[in-house]
Amino acid sequence: MSHRIILYISKGANSASTRYRAMQYSSMFESAGWKFRHICDKKSFLNRISILREAKCSDVVVILRRAYNPLFFFLLRYYSRYLVFDFDDAIFLKSRGQVSRGRERGFVRTVSSCDQVWAGNSYLANKARCYNKQVTILPTSVDIEKYDQYVEKPINSLDIVWIGSTATKKHLLTVLPALEKASESIPTLRLKIIADFSLETDKLDVVPVRWSEKCEAKELASAHIGIAPLPDNSYTRGKCALKVIQYMASSLPVISSPTGVNKEIIENGVTGIFAEDEQEWVNAIKKLSSDNKLRSSMGNAARRRCVENFTLQTVFKKMLTVLEQGIENRENVK
Repeated sequence: MSHRIILYISKGANSASTRYRAMQYSSMFESAGWKFRHICDKKSFLNRISILREAKCSDVVVILRRAYNPLFFFLLRYYSRYLVFDFDDAIFLKSRGQVSRGRERGFVRTVSSCDQVWAGNSYLANKARCYNKQVTILPTSVDIEKYDQYVEKPINSLDIVWIGSTATKKHLLTVLPALEKASESIPTLRLKIIADFSLETDKLDVVPVRWSEKCEAKELASAHIGIAPLPDNSYTRGKCALKVIQYMASSLPVISSPTGVNKEIIENGVTGIFAEDEQEWVNAIKKLSSDNKLRSSMGNAARRRCVENFTLQTVFKKMLTVLEQGIENRENVK
């Protein structure tokens, strides 16, 4: 029996979207009888030729959040037996939310020509459905066992954790004044930053932790509260709440802006607390910092919600079902 081949095309193996939307499913595809392949788009002529060759030899080609120029996309569509577009960001806009005619054209060209579209949340899915009816919401998922570890939490400090990168540092900065204000009445408050940068502030203890895939779960588990500040605009509504899901997997209560999919994933008062302005952030921090039982109950509820909705197994099952149904329907039409 021959194995079907699925080829993912991404901008790089180390990007978060590639790791969480593609690479972590490789062994699951293999176990399901598929051959998993991945190729990076380096934008060179020879590399693009290699992509077309790989596509021609594959049963399914998945474009990961990329839009190509008309000529290359035409050739990729021609050589791909079954083409899927997967995206977890508002790639049709500029990074600050401004309209971009070029990005919009590339998005429409890609989505309208693919056999299926996999969107990371409902906001992105609704956008894609304007141009293609075969759209499935596949949330970002995590390997829940990776976060299933017991780590002693500090007893002499109250650690609030934020995980991200320089690209999203601006979102953390929006809540820094609230953290500094909260620290005035909570002298043990510390901000743990798991990223590729640190922050300088005289009003708050900051614990920088250099991000690595090996250490992130342990560092999250050793914190007390996870935070996810995010402004509300047309671009941020496309975010797929990876950090929120990681906090929940780590049994942490979450304080979050009620933005986009964060509002759908977090159950306010059950798995976390929503905060919009500075005072709401301060109040939420004070509430959780003073109540160990509340932090524990919210963290446990968050973990249960993550297990039910955002594990590799749950999302992969849905992914494989819609993929195989789509291929079967197309073969029946032929």
